[in-house]
Amino acid sequence: MRTNNKTPLLAGVLAAALASAPVLAKVSPEEAKRLGNDLTPMGAETAGNADGSIPAWSGKWLGAPPQVNYGGSGTAYGDPYAGEKPLFVITADNMAQYADKLSEGQKALFQRYKTFKIPVYPSHRDFRYSDRVHQRTLANATSAELVSGGDGVVKAIGASPFPIPKNGYELMWNLNLPARAWKEDAIYTMALTLSNGTRSLESMDYKILSVWDSPKETVESFGGQQAFALVQTLEPTRKKGEIILAHTFTDPISSPSQSWQYLPGNRRVRRAPTVAYDTPFGAGGFRVMDEDRLFNGAPDRYEWKLVGKKEMYIPYNNYKLDDPSLKLDDLLSTNGHVNPEFMRYEPHRVWVLEATLKPGKRHIYGKRVLYIDEDSWIAVMADNYDGKGQLWRSNMQTTAYAYDLQGFQARVAIFHDLIAGSYLTDRLLNGKPPAKLNNSDYEADYFSVANLRKLGK
Repeated sequence: MRTNNKTPLLAGVLAAALASAPVLAKVSPEEAKRLGNDLTPMGAETAGNADGSIPAWSGKWLGAPPQVNYGGSGTAYGDPYAGEKPLFVITADNMAQYADKLSEGQKALFQRYKTFKIPVYPSHRDFRYSDRVHQRTLANATSAELVSGGDGVVKAIGASPFPIPKNGYELMWNLNLPARAWKEDAIYTMALTLSNGTRSLESMDYKILSVWDSPKETVESFGGQQAFALVQTLEPTRKKGEIILAHTFTDPISSPSQSWQYLPGNRRVRRAPTVAYDTPFGAGGFRVMDEDRLFNGAPDRYEWKLVGKKEMYIPYNNYKLDDPSLKLDDLLSTNGHVNPEFMRYEPHRVWVLEATLKPGKRHIYGKRVLYIDEDSWIAVMADNYDGKGQLWRSNMQTTAYAYDLQGFQARVAIFHDLIAGSYLTDRLLNGKPPAKLNNSDYEADYFSVANLRKLGK
């Protein structure tokens, strides 16, 4: 691992100390002054790395950059780096040369598929979040606290609560509550591709209201309601009309998530208490509920350990995947993984977070290793292991800077089953209108059980 000489290595004895039981987590005003100085306003290292492959953060662009013609929310994001070519391409034949910057899951994909490639492009750190997000991040640093043994967070709002994380629980909440759209309105497709090339699709209408991110909320007014979500299945025909309604909270132990489901077959709404954790979701039940954005939801079934920080080749600036002209048949033309032609990877620093299943707790994954982009706090890769310790899934979360959001947004997620040879792509927009962020007129009452019954009828 290379770092500049200002960056401490988080390893060995220090990593073990950070893995100890979480305590109240706010930092001192003096330490918070690092934000906007040697740390960016979001908590990343401002400086580049030693060999120059990762640049210093500039944050020179807020919203659409000057070279992009952007039509506003609900229109496609133009690629600000469209003219760039890969610096090099990692393949199964040369992966040993780059192994120190690859995850175990990426290495396993190379070992299984000769067609898997990682095209590495120049690294960019050109975009910044809004002033509101920066101000909230600074305020969170000196006020946010862990509760419920680290499984909940209070006294924070609208941005990752712990921009200078000291332990695994703080880091977990940074990826669980990053700054993102407070309204997301989109029709996404999930595509499950089996090892023999057979493909099944599901299309879902997502409407999400994140109270946590709402510009109307303050720490004083925030009541702990993290988000509302209503997801309605549009296809296939046999599942058309199914609806899931969910209410989530920032202290899921004191206030567990609440879910309801409408099934058109019996034409009634019912409580769905098991729609969480490893409940199967979507096409073929391939991924589970808490794998959305690689991890989300209640964290109480795992122990969380901050492993350290390292440089890796990660999905980044993935505008090609949302190109309106890109057809699904082209993107999903290879078995085992998406067509590498449409992927972009860059060298960046990531936080490494390890989740180990607690004794007596149940989940299909016995261990999860998550890689979190330092500039956005978005989990960009995850290696998930089964109960016997075998690497089972290698997952990737692509990202793009959303001009209407003025921040990074999780985009197409890719879940690889390394044992079965199948893979799932989620949040696809190909053939669908671009997502609308912060530009819909629904409010909290839209996510009521009464409205769910109305929509079902």
